[in-house]
Amino acid sequence: MADQIVPRIAEFDRPAGPEFQGRSVVMGRNGMIATSHPWAAQVGLDILRSGGTAVDAAIAANAMLGVVEPMSCGIGGDLFAICWDQSTGQLHGLNASGRSPKSLDRSVFAKRGLEEIPFSGPLSWSVPGCVDGWEELRRRFGQKSLAEILAPPIETAEQGFAVSEIIASHWLTAEDSLAEWADSKRVYLPNGVAPKAGEVFRNSELASSYRAIAEHGRDAFYCGEIAGRIVQFSKENDGFLTATDLAEHQSEWVDPVSTNYRGYDVWELPPNGQGIAALEMLNLLSGFDVAAMGRRSADFVHLFIETKKLAFADRARFYADPAFAAVPIAELISQSYADAQRKRIDMTKAATDVPAGDPKISRGDTVYVTAVDKDRNCCSLIQSNYYGFGSKVVPGEVGFVLQNRGALFALDDTHPNRLEPGKRPFHTIIPAMVTRDGRPCFCFGVMGGDMQPQGHVQVLCNLLDFGLNVQAAGDATRVQHFGSATPTGQPQEPNGGRVAIENGISEEVRAELTRRGHELIESPGSFGGYQGIWIDWEKGVLHGGTESRKDGTAVGY
Repeated sequence: MADQIVPRIAEFDRPAGPEFQGRSVVMGRNGMIATSHPWAAQVGLDILRSGGTAVDAAIAANAMLGVVEPMSCGIGGDLFAICWDQSTGQLHGLNASGRSPKSLDRSVFAKRGLEEIPFSGPLSWSVPGCVDGWEELRRRFGQKSLAEILAPPIETAEQGFAVSEIIASHWLTAEDSLAEWADSKRVYLPNGVAPKAGEVFRNSELASSYRAIAEHGRDAFYCGEIAGRIVQFSKENDGFLTATDLAEHQSEWVDPVSTNYRGYDVWELPPNGQGIAALEMLNLLSGFDVAAMGRRSADFVHLFIETKKLAFADRARFYADPAFAAVPIAELISQSYADAQRKRIDMTKAATDVPAGDPKISRGDTVYVTAVDKDRNCCSLIQSNYYGFGSKVVPGEVGFVLQNRGALFALDDTHPNRLEPGKRPFHTIIPAMVTRDGRPCFCFGVMGGDMQPQGHVQVLCNLLDFGLNVQAAGDATRVQHFGSATPTGQPQEPNGGRVAIENGISEEVRAELTRRGHELIESPGSFGGYQGIWIDWEKGVLHGGTESRKDGTAVGY
């Protein structure tokens, strides 16, 4: 059979839901939030219950995640968001990603004999956009002050929290890299080692940074004492980030872009992120009867992989900062382009050489927060350091690491995503939202580097093609294809890449995928982390889902 029964996740029988569903859908009527750590979800719920908006709750949860999940996110990283404003019936996108230092160009790397930008250390830094993003969101859609929003994270950072299981496992993998930097070791390796699950961890320096932001706003980060410490560290450690780079940073409000899939409008943000890769994949899939294939069939898995290859080939060729490059967004996500690209898919064999189309003109650690308030304002927010603990560098007594997003620039002089002074790098983190009949119905995201657009598409297929509920759509078996070319100019693997598949795909299907030319591998932990809230307007009920691949939860009231 094409749609084989998968082993149950739980050791007990569930009386409701599909056999693989790990937990029940969370229901609420007034407000809801879902994210990757229970403490962050709870502080967001408290904000909602006290009259805060979806944006207030999302910022509070994000700030708490910077305390309890520091490898994945923090104020040293960037932020993107899609917000629904119920009062106007409009979607708004925020690009709060930072730019490269204005004193850094490709010649620096050529003189040092470097063919790639290092993934650790100050050479990988770009300006952190998170704090400015918080202020832009709060000023436009919030009700609470920064002092109110940041009070619980400050208290938690000072008093400490018990490290959870999955976070402890990620922390351990960065132990050696963090130990190379004195400030990083002092802050994140108490007693010289990463904290274990169940140990209490405190970060008084981060509490101080949060307190400064609570009292003085975003300028405390970009012009005040925090900025001074970052700049001083940069000067003393061969960095290029300056006071001017920080002081001149500003976020950008952008228009989300969309495609229609099975009668639903799916919204993503335009480049410098990779959200339109998900739209390209959905456009390709729309020409097939996916539901008839079955979600665990060889045909569907094969088709999904082949659409990913085509979209990611375009990603490698075209996606860049639109302030520096002409990105053919409308053409890439058009139905006519998808119709032409679809002809390149061979359902009998895996493609091994996938150049970009002609539109006519991996390892990321991330957190995602989805929030809906009583008025049905929605916030889809994603925030990240990129790699686990970013650049691995805590720049002085600030209590957080700086991101390594600059490592995603290309050093190829002809590439649209080439490093240039004051430019935003290609970004992997992408929030998403789905609307129907002019109002939001699904606010969701998937964490995990290159997995993100792949995860968006698989979750949407689970919901819209295969009829799964908001929880089961995330729990269901996922696949990830590795090996597509990257926007840093890296070549594609000549054999068509490799495919990681979770448990739940039958041996017969695996054998058929191998016969078609796919190289299957085991890669635990490669399948991202999903959070989603479905809005049932007719019944006035919110449905929340968050998967067991992370430590988090969905909570509502």
